[in-house]
Amino acid sequence: MYTTLLTSLEKGIFTITINRPDKLNALNKQVFADLNAALDEVYRNAAIKSVIITGAGPKSFVAGADIAEFGDLDKEQAMDLARNGQDTFFRIERSPKPIVACVNGFALGGGCELAMSCHFRIASDNARFGQPEVNLGLIPGYGGTQRLVQLVGKGRAMELLMSAAMIDAATALQYGLVNHVVTAEELLPKAIGILDTINGKAPIAVGKCIEAANAVFDETKNGYETEVHAFGACFGTADRKEGTTAFLEKRKAVFRGE
Repeated sequence: MYTTLLTSLEKGIFTITINRPDKLNALNKQVFADLNAALDEVYRNAAIKSVIITGAGPKSFVAGADIAEFGDLDKEQAMDLARNGQDTFFRIERSPKPIVACVNGFALGGGCELAMSCHFRIASDNARFGQPEVNLGLIPGYGGTQRLVQLVGKGRAMELLMSAAMIDAATALQYGLVNHVVTAEELLPKAIGILDTINGKAPIAVGKCIEAANAVFDETKNGYETEVHAFGACFGTADRKEGTTAFLEKRKAVFRGE
């Protein structure tokens, strides 16, 4: 179905593997087209409860954008390229279903930006993160300057952006860029274990958690007001009634996303 992705769905977890290992899974136009098609499936398919994004092979999550496609873009074309990339990553960030990046190896440039657009990140101990765009006379264009500041703070982000320094998994954990660091063999099982837990919660409430948390960084929204409306919306669901009833009856709730 996809030219550059491998996908599988098991127990509600949809795994998207970027499959260009000979190019260290670099992002090109086809990868973006395939990612958008896969995200259509995520948004549309009720059988998908959560998502893992990872890269094929042991060396790289995504080593960056495919520079060969940059060619001789003029200013307007470059701006369109950035906007299109941002739009795809916004779809990941705003997904009502949890999307986790499993970072195996290099997550550089657009790869780091892709990982940061996910709701959280788990890294293998050989992972490396960086925004090396200044080495090309560029800056990140797919949201990296914004999300890096959000995740690690302005001072650390400024240093990483301007120096093009690469950090290892342990440093990324210290900075708060990733939630967990595990061995390569434990990477997917760790993510699956966390998502299995999340998948047992009320899906609408999970989606509202994502919406409200995202509102912290959205200047067009009042995050507290977003929370109020999300709280109210959850109150009107069958899952809320099931959850509170199960709590009072001292049994495990069975949520149906209704």
